[in-house]
Amino acid sequence: MAKRKKRTRRTKKKTGSSLLKYTAWFLALIALVLISLITGYYFGTNDGKTQKKEKLITKHKSAQTMPKAPVSVNKRLQEVLKKETKTYVSAAHEIDNETLANPPKQKPKKVQVYTSKPKLAIIIDDMQTASQIKAVKRLYLNVTMSFLPPRAARPNSAKLAAHEKFYMVHLPMEAMHFNAEEPHTLRIYDSQQKISEKIKDIKRLFPKVAYINNHTGSKFTSNEVAMNRLIFALNANHIRFIDSRTTAKTMAPKVLKNFGLKYVARDVFLDHHMDKPYILKQIKKAIAVAKAHGSAIAIGHPHKNTLQALSESKALFKDVELVQINKIY
Repeated sequence: MAKRKKRTRRTKKKTGSSLLKYTAWFLALIALVLISLITGYYFGTNDGKTQKKEKLITKHKSAQTMPKAPVSVNKRLQEVLKKETKTYVSAAHEIDNETLANPPKQKPKKVQVYTSKPKLAIIIDDMQTASQIKAVKRLYLNVTMSFLPPRAARPNSAKLAAHEKFYMVHLPMEAMHFNAEEPHTLRIYDSQQKISEKIKDIKRLFPKVAYINNHTGSKFTSNEVAMNRLIFALNANHIRFIDSRTTAKTMAPKVLKNFGLKYVARDVFLDHHMDKPYILKQIKKAIAVAKAHGSAIAIGHPHKNTLQALSESKALFKDVELVQINKIY
């Protein structure tokens, strides 16, 4: 009986030990399965992210390498215009009255028959920012840019002009009536020394300048003494004067004649009114003047409507040769 009890105890111990062993193995198996699932989910998720990232990189690379669809010149122009000229506030020419949208009266030119193609110089005044330069260049038209001198609101106008092969300077002069006057405007009572120093500063800022036209200036250009001082200073620096003709009383013709110099002035003002139909009409007028007299000078500004009107007039410009101002004067 004693032996049987001992065997029973041993059997119970063996059975308990086996049960514990199987339980441990079972728990280990469950742990292994859980670890596998967690690891698989982690790597699977990361792999998915990696694949997505790789797809985005591939897509970006292919977008860079694939040739872009051609964009029309007019569309490119409009994109540039949206950035700058939408908010552009013109420093437009002050003019004595509305009738002076046409040139002030002068001696009529003789209508002649020319063997060469008529020349038309278009000056774009008030140039002062990189965006304006970009917009004008997107026209792909041979026009002359005239830069305002630098000031706090546009400190880089001279630096921007330095990158151009040819340009003019749009020099502020005293007006009869103009609210938003430019700083450092030339005045009729400025001494010869002051005007000469101002022109020297302009030459220092714009070393390549050979032509200047007046910004505003109805009061200054109608004063003979002031114009004498200006032309004297310009001559000393080998700079020629183009009269923007902001007044019918301009003394520039008389003064230039006294200096033995040719008087050159704008024939047509493109955007005295800034609606596009008016500007298109003025462009046609400038072309007609060039055809009648062999050459003409038109002045406009980097307004959105002005640049779009010029872009839309390319077919009309086939009848004339668009030139820089130095090809006329």
